[in-house]
Amino acid sequence: MIKASLAAFTERLSATIGDRGELPPLNASRIRIEVLAGLTVALALVPEAVAFAFVAGVPPLAGLYAAFIVGLVTAVLGGRRGMISGATGALAVVMVHLVAEHGIEYLFATVVLMGLIQISAGVFRLGKFIRMVPHPVMLGFVNGLAIVIFLAQMEQFKTVNEAGEHVWMTGWPLLLTLGLVALTMVLIWAVPKVTKAIPAPLVAIGVVAALVIGFGLPVPRVGDLASIEGGLPAFHIPMVPLNLQTVEIILPYAFILAAIGLIESLLTLNLVGEITGRRGGASQECVAQGLANLVTGFFGGMGGCAMIGQSMINVKSGGRLRLAGIAAALFLLAFILVGSSVIEQIPLAALVGVMFMVVIGTFAWQSLRILTRIPKSDAFVIILVTGVTVYSDLAVAVIVGVIVSALVYAWNAASRIHARESIGENGEHIYKLEGPLFFGSTASFSELFDIEKDRDRVVIDFADSRVVDQSALQAIEDLALKYDQAGKQVELRHLSRECHKLLTRAGQLMVDSDDDPAYEIAVDYQVKLGRMGGAH
Repeated sequence: MIKASLAAFTERLSATIGDRGELPPLNASRIRIEVLAGLTVALALVPEAVAFAFVAGVPPLAGLYAAFIVGLVTAVLGGRRGMISGATGALAVVMVHLVAEHGIEYLFATVVLMGLIQISAGVFRLGKFIRMVPHPVMLGFVNGLAIVIFLAQMEQFKTVNEAGEHVWMTGWPLLLTLGLVALTMVLIWAVPKVTKAIPAPLVAIGVVAALVIGFGLPVPRVGDLASIEGGLPAFHIPMVPLNLQTVEIILPYAFILAAIGLIESLLTLNLVGEITGRRGGASQECVAQGLANLVTGFFGGMGGCAMIGQSMINVKSGGRLRLAGIAAALFLLAFILVGSSVIEQIPLAALVGVMFMVVIGTFAWQSLRILTRIPKSDAFVIILVTGVTVYSDLAVAVIVGVIVSALVYAWNAASRIHARESIGENGEHIYKLEGPLFFGSTASFSELFDIEKDRDRVVIDFADSRVVDQSALQAIEDLALKYDQAGKQVELRHLSRECHKLLTRAGQLMVDSDDDPAYEIAVDYQVKLGRMGGAH
């Protein structure tokens, strides 16, 4: 009876709108895998949440509370099972300026507003635009984020000297730490070859922690970062003045944080979807991220978004249901409330080893092999997005990558427009266009015609072309004006329905009757002049 109830509860948590795909068979073994995957994720979340809190300039508990609340809400309501969310470095580097200038209360207010913006993005289904991100941008995002995760672990190889400065380890402490990191990585690689009953990262953390604690090895531990002991997060209304000046301060930060959070979350959603074979759920994820940040802002958390590193740990550990994410959040809360003394003894080297294996598994190594096989523009985009992700931030990298990809596509599309000339049955000069007519191809379009040598009646056939934008409308009118000044007439033939609608709305089509109630694709339309107001 208890098992059946637990099974029904887990299946209900795992059901989601837009997350298509069959659930894995639910049994005692599956529940064990999910819970252990959640425990592994929770252990890896602790040092990252604390470190990102330091980056943002807020107390460690603000990062831990964010990891718990954001992780729990998105695990229950998010658009993809298997994803893990929490406090992230991409958001922390933006928050630090706000906290330094205005204080932590303004950060809480910003996180609340950030949540409302993300909810709005989900309600208006803006998450679907993540489909516009090309595959080379995705590869650059994955590679850049893997490098960022790797570089973030370098801080764990530093120690505090007598002057209170962070300096690189030297001597035996460094060799011992490197040895433990290597041992962790070897265990994660070897354990699955022996048994898959327990996630390999959890086994590695347990073995290395036992060695360090048992032999009293002098290496940095979680407790050296900061104490993670605390109570339940309490409801707290941000103490900021409710006036226009406050809105002016927090609104720009809220939009930036919302954009970065959604971009990272939706790209992680796609990445996890590729691994687990699921799709959809982008708008639902936007709403879930927004609700999570809205709640977090009222409970003293620094806000967060999806975490690709922890999501990969979860998926590689076997987590496929919402239960794993929920377990991770609850384990994290348990660490804060009752388990801090134990968790603080875990060596940072073990967690660094886990993250190094995440880096190896996350980096798209095949992208290095295909760089010489794919178009040079795509190879450039991969390298560009990777570099910008490392040296700037994820949102800027993705935006830059999409813009460059769009410009390359526009250039290629513009170069395809050409025309085949012929003489019609009635003696008209026919130009049969091929390729889209848009802002990038208008110059080439104008060069196709020989106004002086053409006959008195010219027909432009759009059967294999499309009129796309205002620049195309202007180009058509400019061409018609030149023919008109030369005493010749231009007609448009084989307009597709969407092209006909666009030209009709612009008022450029002229037919024998006052209106055109029966749209016919083969009708020859004359062009009205003066509708676009001149080419300025």
